[in-house]
Amino acid sequence: MNALDQVPPDFLHALGTLRKARCRKELRLAEIPAPARLAPFAVALGAEVMVPGAGAPSTPMHGPAALAFAAASGTAGPAADEDETELATGRFILLHDPEGSAVWDGEFRIVTYIRAELEPEMGNDQMLGTVAWTWLVEALENHKAGYRAAGGTATRVLSESFGTLAERPGSIDIELRASWTPDSSDVQAHLEAWSDMVCTFAGLPPLPDGVTALPPRRRSQQNGYGTAR
Repeated sequence: MNALDQVPPDFLHALGTLRKARCRKELRLAEIPAPARLAPFAVALGAEVMVPGAGAPSTPMHGPAALAFAAASGTAGPAADEDETELATGRFILLHDPEGSAVWDGEFRIVTYIRAELEPEMGNDQMLGTVAWTWLVEALENHKAGYRAAGGTATRVLSESFGTLAERPGSIDIELRASWTPDSSDVQAHLEAWSDMVCTFAGLPPLPDGVTALPPRRRSQQNGYGTAR
């Protein structure tokens, strides 16, 4: 029997809508191993926000994006003009249980994780967690991605170095873990909203009105956006 014959039609439809998602060109999206114990069917995507070392932004930036472009202006040496800089990382996981889940309030659940380094001034803001959650809610609303039963946590991670690494500067990262239930198996808008949010965490400015994001570059042509459990 073909393995696809065992995959529920609703999950296949959801995978098809993920393939249609149009994400910003700064976002590198690739399929990664999906968790095996959270649901009978799952697919997981990993994302990195990358910017080239050369050039200067035409729009004000914050967080790691501002630091990256400051380095590219000449303070970090010649290599900064050639190498790409990673600004943020994330994971997008779509779960499906044909039997439904009372906890999810539905048959699908989206689980996400985003991490990005912040400027010290922003990292010390007591409202940072609220701001991070607002970015999530606004991204879903802007893309008209209907959802319910949303929840999550925002964590600030302070890193300090000692001993032989004492000269390494400290850093403050923001981590957002969140999940929500999409209103239907059409999850294209949810992935697009999440990808915009990853770019927001990275400090990239929003796209101007009327500008359509380019499809993401793929690391491998073998990504199938489909892992059944």
